[in-house]
Amino acid sequence: MSSKPFEAILLLSFGGPEGPDDVMPFLRNVTRGRNVPDDRLAVVARQYELFGGRSPINDQCRALLAALGSELEANDIDLPLYWGNRNWKPYLTDTVAEMTADGVARALVFVTSAFGSFSGCRQYRQDLEGARERAGPAAPTLQKLRLFYNHPGFIEPMAANLRSTIPDSSAVAAPRPLDPAHRFVFTAHSIPLAMASACSYTDQLSEAAGLTMAAAGLADHPFDVVYQSRSGPPTVAWLEPDINDHLSELAAGGVTSVTVVPIGFVSDHMEVLFDLDTQAAATADELGIGLTRVPTVGTAPRYVTMVRELIEEQLHAAPRLYLGSDGPWPDDCPATDHCIPAGRP
Repeated sequence: MSSKPFEAILLLSFGGPEGPDDVMPFLRNVTRGRNVPDDRLAVVARQYELFGGRSPINDQCRALLAALGSELEANDIDLPLYWGNRNWKPYLTDTVAEMTADGVARALVFVTSAFGSFSGCRQYRQDLEGARERAGPAAPTLQKLRLFYNHPGFIEPMAANLRSTIPDSSAVAAPRPLDPAHRFVFTAHSIPLAMASACSYTDQLSEAAGLTMAAAGLADHPFDVVYQSRSGPPTVAWLEPDINDHLSELAAGGVTSVTVVPIGFVSDHMEVLFDLDTQAAATADELGIGLTRVPTVGTAPRYVTMVRELIEEQLHAAPRLYLGSDGPWPDDCPATDHCIPAGRP
């Protein structure tokens, strides 16, 4: 038995197609068990065709792994890094099987999702348990690192990216943010209302948006939290407003420019490139609104350092950093935060 409390780090992400032939199989993986016909999936597949049939998310994970490896080495953390995805290669089940064969007994898991919801947290926990079951009795214990929506390592680079979009970033009180015809709009993935009612997702988004505005020196300026990327039948209620609808409302109210902050995402993957840079940008153009989209954290050095700090919380009982009034999210989600609506396993 190893004396190390943990013997490896696992990066767990959503996954995405890496070529045109991967798109439909990937979409079938994403929608497995939901009886979505191929003709509906083909509509989504056309979005990937605009980008050569390749999602950038796997390359972004590779870049994060490389940056994290350097960060861990520079801080004398000698643990191997593994990577697995929910919906595409490298599949989590294959990665956990590899870890089992390598003799890993305990590992920490960093999930590329800052917020708590069924798809952003609970489902990943279920994925980990399922992968362990498939790997057999020798599978490693897999401990998910806590949510980081209010960690300074997430908020500070988002705030820096926001400030970089202001014309005179050296002066917070620049004409554009003070202009009443300008609006700051934070976006995140919409989820069904039934799921939202069972977790703290919307509260966490509002907290993170407010913290980002404050860290950018814009605490006195109004902002909105809206949603994007909804899917599923129109009969199911999802969080609103949708960003495109919201842009129409803003235009009707005299707004002429917006700064869009994709707070719900940690890298510029397909839901940022298509839903914001393509679809929302086209809506804004039709409405005569100038739209600036703030970059996600990606591999910002402070964000990579945050991952190391979350790891050190478990390795060395390092301080649990956070901003705002919520406190650090616990390692195990509170009993009151179910993330799953009644009737869903």
